[in-house]
Amino acid sequence: MEALKELGFANYVPEVQDVLSNFKTQLSSRNKGVRRLDKSGLSEEELIRQQQALFAEARQQHYEYELAQHNAALEAAAASTNSNPTALQTQMSFSQNNSADDEDEDDYD
Repeated sequence: MEALKELGFANYVPEVQDVLSNFKTQLSSRNKGVRRLDKSGLSEEELIRQQQALFAEARQQHYEYELAQHNAALEAAAASTNSNPTALQTQMSFSQNNSADDEDEDDYD
C-alpha cells in the first residue's frame, strides 16, 4: 500500500484493500472446505469411489428418464395412428418421397 502511495497512486489504495479483504475471506472459506474433507474420516480413494457411485446412479436415473420419455412418445404416436390411420399413411408416403428426393440430390454433385 505504501508503494502505491509513494508512486502517486494513492487513489487506488481503497480498492486494493477491498480486493485484499475479499481474497482473505475467500481463502479462509476455502480452507474450511479442505478441513471438512479431512474431518470426514474417509480416504481419498473411498471419496472417489463414492463419487463414482453417485455418477453411475445419476446416469442410470437419466437413462430411465429418457427411456420413459421415448416410450411415452411411442405410445402417443401409436395412439394417434390408431385413431387416424390415414395420418400414418400420409406420413409414410411423405417419408418415402423425402428419401427419394435425398437420392436425387446426389446426382447434382
